[in-house]
Amino acid sequence: MSARYNVLVVDDEPKMQRILEIMLRDMRLDVARADNGRAALDVVAREAVDLIITDMRMPVMDGIELVKALHEAGQTIPVIVITAHGTVESAVTAMKHGAIDYIMRPFEVETVELAVKRALSLGRVTRENRYLREALAEDWHDFIGRSAPMRELYSLIAQVGPADVSVLIAGETGTGKELVARAIHKASGRAGLFVPLNCAGIPETLLESELFGHVRGAFTGAQAERIGKFEMSDGGTLFLDEITEMPIELQTRLLRVLQERSIERIGSNRSIALDLRVIAATNRDPKQAVAERALREDVYYRLNGFRIDVPALRERGEDIVLLAEHFLGVHARKLGRPAPS
Repeated sequence: MSARYNVLVVDDEPKMQRILEIMLRDMRLDVARADNGRAALDVVAREAVDLIITDMRMPVMDGIELVKALHEAGQTIPVIVITAHGTVESAVTAMKHGAIDYIMRPFEVETVELAVKRALSLGRVTRENRYLREALAEDWHDFIGRSAPMRELYSLIAQVGPADVSVLIAGETGTGKELVARAIHKASGRAGLFVPLNCAGIPETLLESELFGHVRGAFTGAQAERIGKFEMSDGGTLFLDEITEMPIELQTRLLRVLQERSIERIGSNRSIALDLRVIAATNRDPKQAVAERALREDVYYRLNGFRIDVPALRERGEDIVLLAEHFLGVHARKLGRPAPS
């Protein structure tokens, strides 16, 4: 696991808390502790939690009540229930309300490790699937073109794809900068997601949360924790389109991410290590943007590990017929008619 996960242990027995904490830290996981369900909700409200392991019977608020409360608050944190009381049916009840697994005491270390790994993996897959459902709603097409400028572009993509460096893509609006970024991600062999974000399409007040995420209660209206685009990109590629539209103050935080490869969600002081590649794009001359103070110079040099300039259509006129035939075919298929020649 490349990211550093935070597991919340909820149990009213200090000894059991300590036993679980030792097991989890041996797995290189961060650990937070709470004595009951109510205290656990307080922890979730102030810091990012990736997994909850809770006892079934506790004072103030028991495990089932905690699971219910998390569900009602819209939380998607996976929960494992541990119990030495009752029967399997009581654990099944907790699972009906949102818990994903249960462990009966006494338990073996291997049993806990397997359940934790499975739960963290499921939590990540759930976040990725939510993102993919949104991304797959859009229609993406491969490159069209055999002109010399396009052949040069293909060569650059093949060259930089496997290299683990940041890439800056420059080109006029509509030239296909995002397609280039997607092709680089595909050529990289990274198993994670390709996550695009248009810095010009999100209000300045929301952009920071969109990038870094936030914990519940971090600001007015933050009713539940939110995973930001940086975390979504862990193991994959983050594409920052129109980077020169990002506020200078936020570019300072971006620089730190590029340098340290870690983030902190808004409202949290817990550092989350990330393994991601950053590709940025702009429809402006990057050096001119630096001169006009629309782009920090240090951010520019961090992003400009490799630069690609996407040719405009007027520079590859011989591709126009290919493009026309392609789009005629696309729309003819949608209409259920043969493509005109």
